[in-house]
Amino acid sequence: MTTIGIDAGKNGGIAWISDGKACVEKMPDTLQDLWELIQDIKSAKGASPQIRLDASIHAPRAYIEQVASSPQMGVKSAFSFGQGFGRLEMALTAAGIPFERIRPQVWQKSLGCMTGGDKNITKRRAQELFPQLKITHATADALLIAYYGSKQQ
Repeated sequence: MTTIGIDAGKNGGIAWISDGKACVEKMPDTLQDLWELIQDIKSAKGASPQIRLDASIHAPRAYIEQVASSPQMGVKSAFSFGQGFGRLEMALTAAGIPFERIRPQVWQKSLGCMTGGDKNITKRRAQELFPQLKITHATADALLIAYYGSKQQ
């Protein structure tokens, strides 16, 4: 089973875990790149040769961090953020990948890494769980969301 974790937003990332092996990517810059990455993950190619699955038996499932625009965002930023979130949901829907929205407080509490706004906390926790990967602020939350999702199945 492949579990996908998504930290939506321009500075977020996408991570996936399959058979205990994890891969991470920063959020693709274009719609085409996003679609190709989702298709690669679904077909079990991904960015890593570690993952080879029979996609008909092991359908992926995705978890997207459920966030919203904030009052301090400008109108243009809030609109762009909403567009990006919608694109992620549409890409998953078009690829036939079921997804669930998960609040940050839920996955952070479950993994013992409540941030209180300090992203270094989730980066540190992701590095503890996956020492073999290079963890960045862009990929840490996505990886932890994927890890959380893999434990729910």
